[in-house]
Amino acid sequence: MLENKTVAFFGAGSMAESMISGMIHAEKVPAQQIYVTNKFNGDRLTEIKERYGVHTMLQKDLPYEEVDYFIMAMKPYGAEEALAFLKDKIRPDQVVVSVLAGISTSYMEEKLNDEQQVIRVMPNTSSMIQESATAMSLGSYTQKRHERDVKDLLACMGEVFIIEEEQMDVFTGLAGSGPAYFYYLMEEMEKVGVEQGLEAKKARKIIAQTIYGAAKMVLEKGEAPIVLRERVTSPNGTTHSGVEALKAHHGGEAISEAVQHAAARSKEIREELEKVAH
Repeated sequence: MLENKTVAFFGAGSMAESMISGMIHAEKVPAQQIYVTNKFNGDRLTEIKERYGVHTMLQKDLPYEEVDYFIMAMKPYGAEEALAFLKDKIRPDQVVVSVLAGISTSYMEEKLNDEQQVIRVMPNTSSMIQESATAMSLGSYTQKRHERDVKDLLACMGEVFIIEEEQMDVFTGLAGSGPAYFYYLMEEMEKVGVEQGLEAKKARKIIAQTIYGAAKMVLEKGEAPIVLRERVTSPNGTTHSGVEALKAHHGGEAISEAVQHAAARSKEIREELEKVAH
């Protein structure tokens, strides 16, 4: 447990809440060492305080000098104002952790103090059940001990991957948007199951267990998906027939296009945000 560290959240939305819940339930940081703040919404702060027992307050009332890690979890379009507000209140030994989509570490460093330590992270929505694939990119001045601490904090949401910042867009295409691709696949498979006579909830559970099992095989066996697929695909069998249908209908191309389009849109959003901010 990082029991001697204090964490402050800027923003009290769903991502902030999933991180708070994960930290407390994983016993990473005690509730009394967590501050949650936003600009206006006192009702939401009250809700978070009652649910988790953390300290809540408006931004102007936060004890800035006591905080080790500031987690920026508001909407990206509020980044410039929030960073300007933070600049005069923090020291170089304090760390700014950003969950803001499209906001680069270099942009944050530019808006904050000289040699300010910043770390950019991107969880996905599975953080709500502590099964996120979370990316983490380091700023120019991040110290190793803070890298370790933040990675430990993020581990409460799932698996953490340290990547170069230029890989954030493709990470978004793979993992940030990835859960939705599987939901779409499950949605279409469920329709077929229902059409063929299965009750919807039962079909859904069968499909979810199948995808969960396949993912667990990849993670636990350590073998490439193509190896596992070919192993279970007997010539002229049912699986072979299904896979050939996917190929005939350009299933691989559709998946590739989905990832590439999401990654491209991530880049566009980043460029739009930083253009507006400048």
